[in-house]
Amino acid sequence: MDLLNKFFGKHMSAIILLASVVALVYPPSFLWVKTGWINYLLMLIMFGMGMTLKPEAFLFVFKRPLDILTGTLAQFIIMPLLAYAISKGFRLEAGLMAGMILVGACPGGTASNVITYLAKGDVALSVAMTSVNTLLAPLLTPLITYMLLKATVQVDVCAMFFSIIKVVIIPIALGLTLNKFFEKACEKMTNFLPVFSIICITLTVASVISHNAEEIRRTGAIILIAVMAHNLLGFLIGYLLGLVLKMAPQKRRTLSIEVGMQNSGLAVSLAKTSFPDLAMATVPGAIFSVWHNLSGAFLASVFRRLESKQDS
Repeated sequence: MDLLNKFFGKHMSAIILLASVVALVYPPSFLWVKTGWINYLLMLIMFGMGMTLKPEAFLFVFKRPLDILTGTLAQFIIMPLLAYAISKGFRLEAGLMAGMILVGACPGGTASNVITYLAKGDVALSVAMTSVNTLLAPLLTPLITYMLLKATVQVDVCAMFFSIIKVVIIPIALGLTLNKFFEKACEKMTNFLPVFSIICITLTVASVISHNAEEIRRTGAIILIAVMAHNLLGFLIGYLLGLVLKMAPQKRRTLSIEVGMQNSGLAVSLAKTSFPDLAMATVPGAIFSVWHNLSGAFLASVFRRLESKQDS
């Protein structure tokens, strides 16, 4: 199992990219993954995340409150405003704009913790930021989405709140509870989680692309550039903010990654349930899922090289 985990972890970006290309070129290949399954796939990923979380991740808030506060404000201010500016700048249609805003308004995902580790960043801080921002998501994600989209599309804040509670908070809480009372059994189960999570993410992304292949081909270049700009600017501004605040190099790298990488699977899920009449709303999240794994892996290699030069 360890070999399988290493293989999937090392080639996660390539696996997701390959499945996405296949789904785009030959949509029937993943049409069997119904769009109604997306919520359940994300719930399974969140349940797995809950099983791996320790109370220390939340106690970390009291040990380093300023770091957590900085990460939270950066996460929920920089990325939503970037998404709004890019959407307006590219004159994206309502569905794509809604999807972009949702990506920006979502918290970071577990992928950011992996990339932080690869970048030799502050992993404990990364896990704490992801955990805290995820718990804040039921309140902040609907509110931010409403504020930025109210002039464009109708946003049901209450429905989005309860959707995040159902899809994210309850599965994480169940995972934490299971881990507390059956720690040894959970340790054995977590051996399967990396592979399982990557499979769920891959199926989610491939399903969205398969079901929207024609629309993606029609707007592919525009939305791809928009998503790339959103992610890369998030990395850059997060890092610059760390420089302005005179953070240590490890913290700067962590803040950059946490700001630039989003829980795009949640964005896809919310787009499906909150904007059922806007089919293209799921597309930015799906493309972001593919792209941010590729860019994150590249950024981690850059950070590692920079640290090696500083040490030499």
